[in-house]
Amino acid sequence: MNALSTDNINGIQTLGDIARVHARLRPSATALKFEGRTTTYEMLEAQTNRVAHGLLAAGVAKDDRIGYLAKNTDAFFEILLGGAKIGAVSLPIGWRLAPAEIAYLLDNGEVSILFVGMECGDLARQAIETSGREVRVIELECGSQNGYVAWRDSHSEADPGILISPADTALQLYTSGTTGRPKGVMLTNSNLLQMWMRAGQAGIDCYSWADDDVCLVAMPIAHIGGTGWGVVGLLNGAALIILREFDPPTVLGLIEPERITKLFMVPAALNFLIQMPGSRAVDYSRLKLIFYGASPIPLDLLRQSMDVFGCGFCQQYGMTEACGTIVYLPPEDHDPGGNRRMKSAGRAMPGIEIKIIDKEGNTLPFETVGEVATRSTSNMAGYWKNEEATRETLDADGWLRTGDAGYLDEDGYLYIYDRVKDMIISGAENIYPAEVESAMFGHPAIADVAIIGVPDDRWGEAVKAVVVLKPGQEANEAELLAFTRSRIAAFKVPKSVNFVDALPRNPSGKVLKRTLREPYWAGKDRNVN
Repeated sequence: MNALSTDNINGIQTLGDIARVHARLRPSATALKFEGRTTTYEMLEAQTNRVAHGLLAAGVAKDDRIGYLAKNTDAFFEILLGGAKIGAVSLPIGWRLAPAEIAYLLDNGEVSILFVGMECGDLARQAIETSGREVRVIELECGSQNGYVAWRDSHSEADPGILISPADTALQLYTSGTTGRPKGVMLTNSNLLQMWMRAGQAGIDCYSWADDDVCLVAMPIAHIGGTGWGVVGLLNGAALIILREFDPPTVLGLIEPERITKLFMVPAALNFLIQMPGSRAVDYSRLKLIFYGASPIPLDLLRQSMDVFGCGFCQQYGMTEACGTIVYLPPEDHDPGGNRRMKSAGRAMPGIEIKIIDKEGNTLPFETVGEVATRSTSNMAGYWKNEEATRETLDADGWLRTGDAGYLDEDGYLYIYDRVKDMIISGAENIYPAEVESAMFGHPAIADVAIIGVPDDRWGEAVKAVVVLKPGQEANEAELLAFTRSRIAAFKVPKSVNFVDALPRNPSGKVLKRTLREPYWAGKDRNVN
């Protein structure tokens, strides 16, 4: 029997319904496995109810934000689904961020309760102190009465019985912006669920599910690639094998004994896996599909991955604001010998519209490069407390500007050509130059700085700083990078610095970043890597 029948689909309208429905239909089936701990769907229903009552007792109300600062754990999915049962919004925070960055998210999200992982205690304390907010901390992996398990289990396992709408926001993920301040992307229950339900109903092979499917969740849950993939697996009644963080030997070591059938990886992670000694010795006979996305994949890497894993591959292109997937490239379009479609991102998911527009918003014809725009029920409700940014991204007719440049062919396949915005994707992490420039510019020797992305064989793109020093000032690369690392997360810090006399600018004073990028991208068939 397929785990997601039509009856199941009709019964799941919100994230909280996932636990309710599968607890009734598949109570003893595994829902979550994490470091030796197994949670069945019956247990997931009871534990999410306890979380819901615990949040209510802590004063959390509908639309309040629940902070989560930790690596991946099974507790996150209990908090996500439990919070959704009372209309609260989960706000996962990247554990690699600097304290000041976390403090901003706590303030912006108006977080009053924060679940903290064992690796993040000091980080949480620094962030809360910087923020000045009154935040209740619940330690996730603490055996005391103040720990998560004791807190959760002190509350009722009865369903809270609160009516929640599919249109209610359930998840808030942060994505940086060109202003340098992260924006909170509000994703509703409907945003997170409807597209995947339609994909199953449409009979698309790569989106069909079986009772014995087992999904590996190894990407960070502060990203749509981690949380979104986990939600898809739970929606379909699969078992989630949750990794605290991506670790190549651990991933390879789990595929065979845990009987993994599906996983999602970013290209950089796939690259790490295939380079691991013994990667070809693993039994991949149970592995059906590898979904990949979040950044473009080099054709050679894709071919090597197909050769090593010997399973189907499905590319997913999208953005957080559209719940992670807009188009997909199915396994049947993956040809190791190479074909034109292998360079595409794929075709639209069921129920999703795509068009290519010019600067004025006019629709462009096939094979003409412009900005990719999309419209569907997966588009975000908007940016939290940022109406101006919402209006700039979502128009009155529901079309969302992706910020990516590309074109459509006559068969409806989307080809990504470049980025309209200056965003850099390094190892599937979104890095915005303005934020890095702001951090570097505080160095007393810097007169001007521009941040660009350059090709990198390991990470896809690497962050490079182009710096103009003040007259009479001296500074070397190591000094500037150390200064920057003290102000922002390490993954955002440039990998290299070039010193120049002046930055190229247009008559209005804007830095011509395309001019700075051109020497590094010469010979590439597209300006993303």
